[in-house]
Amino acid sequence: MSSPMPGPPPNGHAVRPRPVGADVAYDVEQIQVLEGLEPVRRRPGMYIGSTDSRGLHHLVWELVDNSVDEALAGECDRIVVTLHADGSLSVADNGRGIPVGTHPTEGRSSLEVVLTVLHAGGKFGGGGYKVSGGLHGVGMSVVNALSERLQVWVHREGKEHYQEYERGVPLAPVKVIGKSQQRGTVVRFWPDRQVFLEPHFDREVILHRLREMAFLNKRLQLVLDDDEVGHSFTFYFEGGILAFVRHLNRGKGAINQVPFYVDREVESTQIEIALQYNQTFVENVLAFANNIHTAEGGSHLTGFRAALTNALNRYARKAGLLKESDPNLTGEDVREGLTAVISVKLLEP
Repeated sequence: MSSPMPGPPPNGHAVRPRPVGADVAYDVEQIQVLEGLEPVRRRPGMYIGSTDSRGLHHLVWELVDNSVDEALAGECDRIVVTLHADGSLSVADNGRGIPVGTHPTEGRSSLEVVLTVLHAGGKFGGGGYKVSGGLHGVGMSVVNALSERLQVWVHREGKEHYQEYERGVPLAPVKVIGKSQQRGTVVRFWPDRQVFLEPHFDREVILHRLREMAFLNKRLQLVLDDDEVGHSFTFYFEGGILAFVRHLNRGKGAINQVPFYVDREVESTQIEIALQYNQTFVENVLAFANNIHTAEGGSHLTGFRAALTNALNRYARKAGLLKESDPNLTGEDVREGLTAVISVKLLEP
């Protein structure tokens, strides 16, 4: 038996027709298809959040995250960010170098594909990266689209490859400019003044982010070179998030002088936790997934809080600190004065 046709809306909710010609025409001619990097230039806020200082620095994070992903793959141990005197910024790493060979379906250099095609990259399960923070494949192409000028050097397989762009358009194909005993990728870009009203990088903002990334990735060296002041800042932490917790608790009167720390792999997920109590009554718990700060929380933070409350209650009962008639400690009780960093690295976040 066929279903009856839907009837008209209930009384009072009927759509009343408007007079013909009352609106601007909207038909097939008005449906636009934006290709290449044009969507990024037309609506940059969709890709980087805004075109103010926050959006400008998002371009830096996209490049740094790519290099950190090389470190997560075990292929990179040094990343250098340089603030150049002419207002440009570069990010260099000693990773494997972006592939430069001809792409099997695009028919041009893979480097050019990565820089000009949205959602093109090695982080969609193709085996290039097991764990990564850059998940959508728009990082380098968005940086390219929103730059007046961009230069890229790739040191790979004994050769130095080079390409240059203006507002996302390549000036020439990728070319070999010499031999090289190094490996890695260098990207330098000049933010587009047509997009960013104040295209000036903030040294302190970048320093904060590089320090945080160094804490989250132990034994990875991150360097900021500032040409304007002629000074370098280097971050490197053997202890990783253990050093991060100590840093957050400076001057707060640590209660357990040796922070609790665990680094364990559970079903292909790397879990790293450090916690230390201080003499304040404020909770400061930072959670990260694949090096990305999950400010809204998530299952890793919820699970940590529940496990901490449960473990401390069990200990308090066993040690006789809580009598049988006493109520359990609440989550708020056990998190007073707690500083903790939770970092999980997942294959498929």
